[in-house]
Amino acid sequence: MSTVTYTDHAGESRVVEAAAGDSVMETAVRNGVPGIVAECGGSLSCATCHVFVDEADLDQLPPMEEMEDEMLWGAAQDREDNSRLSCQLKVTEGCDLHVTTPATQV
Repeated sequence: MSTVTYTDHAGESRVVEAAAGDSVMETAVRNGVPGIVAECGGSLSCATCHVFVDEADLDQLPPMEEMEDEMLWGAAQDREDNSRLSCQLKVTEGCDLHVTTPATQV
């Protein structure tokens, strides 16, 4: 089983079971997780699924590609070293990811 723990900017957490192959964004939208707008539906044309990945989980993820890096410069809240777009983060079998949503996405 894979899980994603979503923590909002106020510190409230929600643990959601996630299917391998789905994105962190798809999992959030499907489960009504607040804080992820996903305006473009995962087509990498907005930054409304911006999350901060827990530093301990960064090594589980593939490196950021150029387009994701460019889109993060347009995020509503300033990017940080652990910023990623949740539409680009695929859940793998047995993973346990922890992400925090910013105070605003728009």
